[in-house]
Amino acid sequence: MTLADEKYVALTTYKKDGTPKSLPVWIAELDDGRLGFTTAVSSWKVKRLRNDDRVLLQPSNSRGVVKPGTDTTSGRGEVLSGPEVAAVEARIKKKYGIAYRVIGLINRISGKSSDGAIAITLD
Repeated sequence: MTLADEKYVALTTYKKDGTPKSLPVWIAELDDGRLGFTTAVSSWKVKRLRNDDRVLLQPSNSRGVVKPGTDTTSGRGEVLSGPEVAAVEARIKKKYGIAYRVIGLINRISGKSSDGAIAITLD
C-alpha cells in the first residue's frame, strides 16, 4: 500500500523556530505522481510551508495518530494556485466521494473554505 492509498496521513510541517507540527489530511495522487490535498490558503499549514517547504508524511487515523509499524516519508510541499487547485480538488473529490461533499457543505455553512491546495513531491 502506498501513501496515496491511505485514507488519512499525518502531515508534519515546521514552524519558524523549527518545531514540528502534525495534523491529519486527506491525500490523493496527482497526475504527475505528486501527492496533493486541498486546504484554505489562510491555514497555518500553508503559512508554515511558505516559510519551510519540508514535510513528513505518515499513515494515520482521522485524528492524526500514526499507524503503528508504518514508515515516515519526507518530501517538499508546494502551495498551488489557479487551475492547479481544481485539479487537486477533482482528485480528492474522486477518492473521497460523498464524504468530500458532506465536509464541503459543512465548511460552506460554517464559512470555511478549501480555496487552495498543496502538492507534495516525495524525496
